[in-house]
Amino acid sequence: MSIEPEASEPRWAVPPEGGWTADDLDTLPNLPPHTELIDGSLVFVSPQTLFHSRAVSFFEWQLQSLVPPGLEVVREFTIDIDRYNRPEPDVIVIDGDVVDDPNQTRFPAEAVRLAIEVVSPESRSRDRETKPVKYARATIPHYWRVENHDGRAVVYVFEREPATGAYTSTGIFHDRMKVSVPFTVDLDLTAITARRSRAADPE
Repeated sequence: MSIEPEASEPRWAVPPEGGWTADDLDTLPNLPPHTELIDGSLVFVSPQTLFHSRAVSFFEWQLQSLVPPGLEVVREFTIDIDRYNRPEPDVIVIDGDVVDDPNQTRFPAEAVRLAIEVVSPESRSRDRETKPVKYARATIPHYWRVENHDGRAVVYVFEREPATGAYTSTGIFHDRMKVSVPFTVDLDLTAITARRSRAADPE
């Protein structure tokens, strides 16, 4: 009877002393898609919910039509914060001049004007606590957190306060979102809800 060889453990299963670095995300073989680096540890995403998928697509396409010249909208792309932190926001608005190579795998955090995270059950503490601190320290001026409240999107908007270097809340939006920074945005958030749910909702 033949004995099946044991599967070799992937290199990324055991971190090196001191943790992984931002450059390792580009060289480690067979990493799961959308792997992030937070404090030297690899973070893997859970299966995506329908709400998450709809919300990310909504903000990507809506902002594409509203973003001023000189800025670009990119979804699910990593940003370099420091040697041990390379997160992947769900949507970012960046300076267009850093988009210069079709083979690039990350953008510098200092080029990010807005970072958007759509919260999943497993990412709640990262999106509410860990990432906002890191984004603010990286001087990203605007952060939006999108949450699912009973099937409806709620957007929490934050702006970096220069004196403290921390984010301060500038609004909570339920059905309609209107802001003037980082550029003028007026969005119908109910459009994120599934069509069947919207049709069943009484006016």
